[in-house]
Amino acid sequence: MPTSLFPIALAFIAGVSIVIQQALNSNLRFSLGSAAWAGFVSYFVGTLCMVVFAMILRDPVPSASVAGRIPWWAWSGGIFGAIFIALSILLVPRIGAATFIALLIAGQMLGSLVFDHFGVLGLTQRSIDLPRVIGVALLIGGVVLIRR
Repeated sequence: MPTSLFPIALAFIAGVSIVIQQALNSNLRFSLGSAAWAGFVSYFVGTLCMVVFAMILRDPVPSASVAGRIPWWAWSGGIFGAIFIALSILLVPRIGAATFIALLIAGQMLGSLVFDHFGVLGLTQRSIDLPRVIGVALLIGGVVLIRR
């Protein structure tokens, strides 16, 4: 079944938005003189946007009983988002946006292969196969070429 162009276009836009976010956060770091405060501002504005998004969708606030049934580790996504934001604020000015994004994608692909293969954190298990390994190798090759 062919994939619709709309989700592909949205995913592409999401990728461009990450580059924009990193450039803006890097500029904010220099303006504020603090990577930590630049990250805080990024998360604060993002939180406000998500509140507006939830209101537009008219999503009800989850009940305490629902929240209590969620495993402890499911709440930790924000920690990894904060690590991502902090590292991007520190690294983009040093290594450049293209190299940062290339390394980011390579890391995501390697991590994704392992997580899929073992079904980590409830993901559907998908075995590592030759086409996936070749794809990751090509991405890593791209990282090497962009880094030069």
